[in-house]
Amino acid sequence: MLNTLRSIVQEVTGARDLDQALDVIVTRVKKAMSVDVCTVYLADRDRRENVLMATDGLNAESAGAIRLKDKLGLIGLVGAREEPLNLADAPTHPQYQYFPESGEERYRSFLGVPIIHHRQLMGVLVVQRTAKKRFDEDSVTFLVTIAAQLAGAIAHAEVSGGINGLSKGAKGRARSITPLQGQPGSPGVAIGTVVVSFALADLKLIPDRKSEDTKADIAVFKKAVTGVKKDIQAMLERMKAVLPAEDRALFDAYLLMLEPNGIPADVIRHIKQGNWASGALREAIGEHVRAFDAMEDAYLRERGEDVRDLGRRILAKLRSNEPVAPKKYPLRTVLVGDEITASMLAEVPIKRLVGVVSVRGSQTSHVAILARAMGVSAVMGVEDLPVGRVDGRPVIVDGYTGRVYINPPRQVREEFKHLLQEETELSRELHELRELPAITPDNVGIPLYVNSGLLADISPSRRSGAEGIGLYRTEFPFMIRDRFPGEDEQCQIYRQVLKSFAPAPVTLRTLDVGGDKALPYFPIEEDNPFLGWRGIRISLDHPEIFLVQLRALLRASAGLGNMNLLLPMVSSVSEVDDALRLLRRAHHELIDSGMSISMPRVGVMIEVPSAVYQVRELARRVNFLSIGTNDLTQYLLAVDRNNARVANLYDSLHPAVLRALQQIVDGAKAEKTPVSVCGEMAGDPAAAILLLGMGIDNLSMSAANLPRVKWVIRTFTRRRARLLLKEALTFEYAHSVRNFLNAALEDAGLGGLVRAGR
Repeated sequence: MLNTLRSIVQEVTGARDLDQALDVIVTRVKKAMSVDVCTVYLADRDRRENVLMATDGLNAESAGAIRLKDKLGLIGLVGAREEPLNLADAPTHPQYQYFPESGEERYRSFLGVPIIHHRQLMGVLVVQRTAKKRFDEDSVTFLVTIAAQLAGAIAHAEVSGGINGLSKGAKGRARSITPLQGQPGSPGVAIGTVVVSFALADLKLIPDRKSEDTKADIAVFKKAVTGVKKDIQAMLERMKAVLPAEDRALFDAYLLMLEPNGIPADVIRHIKQGNWASGALREAIGEHVRAFDAMEDAYLRERGEDVRDLGRRILAKLRSNEPVAPKKYPLRTVLVGDEITASMLAEVPIKRLVGVVSVRGSQTSHVAILARAMGVSAVMGVEDLPVGRVDGRPVIVDGYTGRVYINPPRQVREEFKHLLQEETELSRELHELRELPAITPDNVGIPLYVNSGLLADISPSRRSGAEGIGLYRTEFPFMIRDRFPGEDEQCQIYRQVLKSFAPAPVTLRTLDVGGDKALPYFPIEEDNPFLGWRGIRISLDHPEIFLVQLRALLRASAGLGNMNLLLPMVSSVSEVDDALRLLRRAHHELIDSGMSISMPRVGVMIEVPSAVYQVRELARRVNFLSIGTNDLTQYLLAVDRNNARVANLYDSLHPAVLRALQQIVDGAKAEKTPVSVCGEMAGDPAAAILLLGMGIDNLSMSAANLPRVKWVIRTFTRRRARLLLKEALTFEYAHSVRNFLNAALEDAGLGGLVRAGR
């Protein structure tokens, strides 16, 4: 059964659209379970109905025609209870509904299981028999397993043309629209056209594109096949002396698959159907791989990897043979990919780029940070996005909520056009605050700083009205090189950052790699990187690297006096003691060499639970504390913020996070140590009310969010913020806190912030 399950899932995953996926399900499940009927109902959430979408056993005409209100009938009962329903004689059940057009009157036994994806009911999978007998336990557990395994595949296929998908399916069923959900990466709304960016050597990421010249595509493909054949024949010749004939058979099999009636015939068929050469190759290789993967024999299943290898070889030749044409970027380009990189972003003319959507990554990914610096809307971690099938389609990117609408209907486009107008008006109002100080109506000043990591961020940061840099991520110069940067290189970069804001304060965080930030020349492979070797732990374990950075930082600050140093990922006071000892050593070395350099103010990032409970001890050792709410939220809630499956559980307004923040502030104040917030929470207008009420001394955020937070600071008195904080701390749910704060913003006349960040 495991082999059957695997082959069904693989076929569904490889389906070109939802209709094909559902047809595979009903046909294969019916055969595997030896039943008379298999049917799939999907939930139409807009109409609150369950729709019969595919069947093997009922009348084919009933597919798409039978619709049940979502709590009616046996299907509605399965969906409402979210558990299997196993009946020996379904027609006698009081909730049974009969549809004459289905032809199901002769089927008595009924087994239905819910299809659930990310806690959301996708539909119901049903099998039926003519015999009046309950299904045995093995049948129930198999169908439950099938439904659980297929939920993600159905969600993915649905986007490619399903009941809530991109367009009408092959069977002409009407579709509504449900957005794809990811994580907000960069605020704002973008309406534009998808341009898929992909790694040249990764076959599965090649998108569908219309063939501009079918004959030319076929010619370039045939040339690639000829090149691969020559390569394989050369390999075979080299191996004759070292491999026996039976082991050389693999190369003969490769050549056989490249015969005109083998893989090439299928690729050419797809080209003639309208796909470009690379897309046609991806389709054909996928078909052959699925055929091997579905085989019962383990040896034959392994040959699927040989087909993949052959596909990669053809692709490499194909891409080298294709004429290099300049990429076309629409006026409003939304860059989409499996994993968008900084270099992909840089390829798009800046005036044409309006949005970014990435299947992988999070709001703390390098490309998300770049998007925020550029003022481009971005959504990260959109797992259900079928990248290969959306090139050239219209798209809406909602960087506030993390939603992506592919091929949106007219009413959705009109709604977002209206929102864009509101956003433009809001930006105009916020721009007027740029030169005004961030002072509350009761005269409490809250300096607002920016988070940065690239020299390109400096100009937007200054234009935002920032009073300095609250967090400069020094790891970026390390990440974009193929070796550790030298002391002089680092000094030059840090000096440029410090001078750009002098005499305003600039806080530079020491090297913070590990976790989700890897260096290509210093690989760290761990089972659990977020709880592993990262941040200050690496720096202390490698003083030869840390001391070079400390000397570069101290040299860069000479004569400026505006540098603060920040130590990341501190989990114990001993780490602070060790880091301070190395800092003093670096300082003495420079003094001994004849340089005149002052010791900087030093701070500690509070971002792990142990630091929360030792906050007073840490505060006594340093000049300031800075709360990194991104990691602190992740560790307190045990939620990997880069994992789309649990992204909905990650919320900095969780009551536990708020109570931890209050404990940190109280501990810092008891030691008379200033405390700031430099995580994404600082740039959230609703959260800013609570941080103001807690007594945070300053906030640091992305340049795009700074004007919004300044508006909040200039509107709410600290006294009013304290009262709101006191009430917010009584709530048990994060969403209750959010709704409460949004209502406060509305009451204060800042409803534009709520609508923009809904």
